Amino acid sequence: MEPFTEVRSVTAPLDRPNVDTDQIIPKQFLKRVEKTGFGRCLFYNWRYDARGEPVPGFVLNEERYESSRILIAGENFGCGSSREHAVWALMDYGFRVVIAPSFADIFYSNCFKNGLLPVRMGAGDIDRIRAGTVRVDLESQTVESGAASVRFEIESSDKEALLEGLDEISRTLKLEDMISGYERRSQTPPLL
Repeated sequence: MEPFTEVRSVTAPLDRPNVDTDQIIPKQFLKRVEKTGFGRCLFYNWRYDARGEPVPGFVLNEERYESSRILIAGENFGCGSSREHAVWALMDYGFRVVIAPSFADIFYSNCFKNGLLPVRMGAGDIDRIRAGTVRVDLESQTVESGAASVRFEIESSDKEALLEGLDEISRTLKLEDMISGYERRSQTPPLL
């Protein structure tokens, strides 16, 4: 996983509550198990019409948001099924941060496992940082835009994993010496 320190980007506003994982990545694209190649399918049913043509007015079809790395979403973002594909699609598209008032629990957890930073922030604070270029700094746990600066909370273990670029396997391997020591101590001698 790529370490996360900070992201500076214009924000793409997706002002819809209860965006579920089926909307983030529709079921017809779930046959693959690789983590890449899902960006083109992100919000597919909203981005494209029945002929596969871009839907005018959808935020990700607007040129000014094409290179955005920060998505601002409504409350309860990522509800629905527990598929990791939703996080993979957001990341493959280029997002590194999703800011929302609230997230579904499993989606929130999946973000950290895959290197996407979910930032919980109240609607008033979101309005303060929404315009222009936004800087998200994980080390200081702040989101800044112009004169506005908003601090966000994050569990220390999740912060450490993102800063170091550790997935669940890498986090476990950091404890390899402790695990080996435990295994040596817990071995029982063979019976005679």
